[in-house]
Amino acid sequence: MNKPASLHTETIRLRAPEPEDIDEMLFYENDEDLWENSCATGPYSRYQLKKYIAENQNNLFADGQLRFMIEHVSGKIAGIVDVFSFDARHQRAEIGIVIKKEFRRQGIARDALCLLERHCFQLLGIHQLYAYIRTDNAPCLHLFTKLGYTFSATLKDWIYTGKGYKDICIAQKIRNARQLQDGY
Repeated sequence: MNKPASLHTETIRLRAPEPEDIDEMLFYENDEDLWENSCATGPYSRYQLKKYIAENQNNLFADGQLRFMIEHVSGKIAGIVDVFSFDARHQRAEIGIVIKKEFRRQGIARDALCLLERHCFQLLGIHQLYAYIRTDNAPCLHLFTKLGYTFSATLKDWIYTGKGYKDICIAQKIRNARQLQDGY
């Protein structure tokens, strides 16, 4: 059996949310600019996030989701990466990532997604990861392309931003035989 994937590199580590992360989580969850990329319709309270941290097992099979804080080697939180909408029958899950502006363009998103993929494919046995990406988000499209995701569909007028509807594309990565053989 292959050794479980490590959740760190020289510059970042992925870790479960701690109670001390509530302010960081509030920053992301309550950023109205990010709401248009999700299903959020309002802010989260400190109480809701405390309850989430206390009750969540950070077990994809029990919770249907995983959230990781992306901690930079400096000790600062650089972002959050999530696995959600887990479908156990079909072994697929959606992923999402957000990186703070001051940590962008440093390879952190790439490293975090690579760590997450290895964890999901190797340890959790997920067959497929996918993401919905706005077609006007060139940096994100570039990132997922570099990581070997295939763009399988464009959904017209999929999300409403307050300024009109936007198209999104579906990026998919399917675990292949070589990744299984290599312990990925």
